[in-house]
Amino acid sequence: MTSRRTFLTGSAAVSVTMAAAAVAKSALAGLPEPVIQKSPNTQNPLFPKTGPAYNPVVTLNGWTLPWRMNQGVKEFHLVAEPVVREMAPGFKAHLWGYNGQSPGPTIEVVEGDRVRIFVTNKLPEHTSIHWHGQRLPNGMDGVAGLNQPAIPAGKTFVYEFVARRPGTFMYHPHADEMTQMAMGMMGFWVTHPKEKNPLIDEVNRDFCFLLNSYDIDPGSYTPKIMTMLDFNIWSWNSRVFPGIDSLNVRLNDKVRIRVGNLTMTNHPIHLHGHEFVITGTDGGPTPLSARWPEITADVAVGQMRQIEFVADEEGDWAFHCHKSHHTMNAMGHDVPTLIGVDHRGIASKITQLIPDYMVMGERGMADMAEMEMPLPENTIPMMTGDGPFGSVEMGGMFSILKVRKDQKPNDYKNPGWYKQPPGTRAYEWKGPAPAAIRSKEGGSSAMPRKAPTSETTVKVKKPGSGHSGH
Repeated sequence: MTSRRTFLTGSAAVSVTMAAAAVAKSALAGLPEPVIQKSPNTQNPLFPKTGPAYNPVVTLNGWTLPWRMNQGVKEFHLVAEPVVREMAPGFKAHLWGYNGQSPGPTIEVVEGDRVRIFVTNKLPEHTSIHWHGQRLPNGMDGVAGLNQPAIPAGKTFVYEFVARRPGTFMYHPHADEMTQMAMGMMGFWVTHPKEKNPLIDEVNRDFCFLLNSYDIDPGSYTPKIMTMLDFNIWSWNSRVFPGIDSLNVRLNDKVRIRVGNLTMTNHPIHLHGHEFVITGTDGGPTPLSARWPEITADVAVGQMRQIEFVADEEGDWAFHCHKSHHTMNAMGHDVPTLIGVDHRGIASKITQLIPDYMVMGERGMADMAEMEMPLPENTIPMMTGDGPFGSVEMGGMFSILKVRKDQKPNDYKNPGWYKQPPGTRAYEWKGPAPAAIRSKEGGSSAMPRKAPTSETTVKVKKPGSGHSGH
């Protein structure tokens, strides 16, 4: 799963600075060895070997950071550094992240744990970490300049606090935030309940991922950090469909999905084939009286939404952001619309002179999934991904919930495509076309005029005149 390398061998190897609170010298005698992850695939959950038992989360196309116990304290080591993230096969981005990946590894702890996080800065500039949503001492909140000095390049700071409440949280820099978050610096944090909580159910599968967006020109590798609105890469954990792994579950599993949003816009996350309830936000579990069935949950900027459902419908079910442009890859904003115009002959001649020339197909954008257009190096088609019946014509923030009756507990392998029972798939009708039924009122006014009535004479009596006038 991981490759280990010795980053720091002892206190003499680096100058260690404490963030805001005193940490015993014994804790600094030797830093936890940083664990570095290079694989872009979803890693197996990390079951606890010490302390209270809990059902760990599965980070979509990510992993959970191992820890060590040191005199009753859970110690983690995060390394902020430049990384190369494979966003899909054949498409890589030069990002900033933690421990070899962007987003960084998920941190999992238990309510009441005292945690100590060593943060080593290998970026070319200073940084910090804000523990988004945590209750902690003010000096541990991670806003550079306000709560602590920024972590200089090449230095290590220590954050230490108690995980006071269960829930789903995030971490990200609060130093040169525009640059560092635009470059992919973020991660998930999950605090499991120590004891049974009436608002937190036990589940069979527990997934989490972060929403992120980038502006990366086709053929380039580095995001443009000054972009405010016109992003062209919409991703889950810095992966785009078809590079996003599927969510593989067993029929009738109770499933929880935690979604955090650190992009610049909201995302309506939509699930096919099932209804869910929103059981938690970054503020904590939602009251039972505030839950109702949904199929779409809007996740605003800086928010987390936790949804739960019973996977009681077998099949391959789409799961995606419902903003249409967010399910496309390398989306250009200056593509002319030529629906109804047969431009194929001239387009092929123009592309010989201008390789990047592209227009919308005469019948719509679906042509893009079929056209074998030359692509610049290090990019991905706008719409791609093949299903069992042809092109799925999706990209970006799209994946598949795969529900199978024979999926074993704790087995997260992709079971392949669902084999639909006979008679349960839409098919071509080859009989006579049924006659169209048209409304007799079709096209008429919603408030038809009434028939004219006879004229009415109104008599007006002027005050003080003693007679009426017409």
